[in-house]
Amino acid sequence: MKLRTSTWIAASAVALVALTACSSGGDDAEPAGSGDEAMSEFAEGSTMAALADAGSITIGTKFDQPLFGLLAPSGTPEGFDVEIGKIIASELGISEDSIEWVETVSANREPFIQDGSVDMVVATYTINDDRKELVSFAGPYYNAGQALMTLSTTTDIQSPDDLAGKTVCSVTGSTPAQNIADNFPEAELALFDAYTDCLEPLRNGQVDVVTTDNVILAGYVAESDGEFQVVGEPFTEEPYGIGVALEDTEFRMWINDVLEEIFEDGRWLEAWNATAGTVLPEPAVPTVDRY
Repeated sequence: MKLRTSTWIAASAVALVALTACSSGGDDAEPAGSGDEAMSEFAEGSTMAALADAGSITIGTKFDQPLFGLLAPSGTPEGFDVEIGKIIASELGISEDSIEWVETVSANREPFIQDGSVDMVVATYTINDDRKELVSFAGPYYNAGQALMTLSTTTDIQSPDDLAGKTVCSVTGSTPAQNIADNFPEAELALFDAYTDCLEPLRNGQVDVVTTDNVILAGYVAESDGEFQVVGEPFTEEPYGIGVALEDTEFRMWINDVLEEIFEDGRWLEAWNATAGTVLPEPAVPTVDRY
């Protein structure tokens, strides 16, 4: 479901009428279902109430990133981001088969949130001050770091200090690409829409190195049958957040509550171990930033 402010009000009004009818129906009234129970927890007019009433949600995620968001042969995405999205939906009383997944590349995450194409974005989405001017973030739910990936036969690139004169592949609208442009100007940037678009140019020598977050690169290395390697250490901090509409503080804070709950009760680690944790070590539990 793609919600806008006007529909939130209408949906919540319907929810209030429905709940009043259930509570005043006497002994003959039908018992409330799971959707009704979920709605009753949420304030009238809130995004949570409207989504619970609708029984569906639209979530933006990546379709090309192993371990975090990768489109499976079944036609639905899988990975750690996807599992986090499912958990949030379940807390609204929404089942997995009532989630609409929308592919979001780095460049369209803010526009999709702003125009209502999605209700939220869970897509290796780094929280930063510039983006906070456009959308609102819950989280972080994971802390990554920018890194470099080369062919396994490459020996002359070990850190970003080695990028002068090299062609570096990244993605339009991404924080890794901006970091290279700002801080390593002697490198030549080659920008594409998706990180998978960098893989063939790396294989055939059109680019020397691919840069994005270490956990994304680890997924490509795991699938490369020894072709690729991650070199050096991460050289930035990339806290992953869940993007929602800029003014929807109530929804953001509720998602933060859900994140802190799953950090504590083990569902976050269970989601990690079932996806990214099959390749990557167990991460430290993040601290939610309630700005």
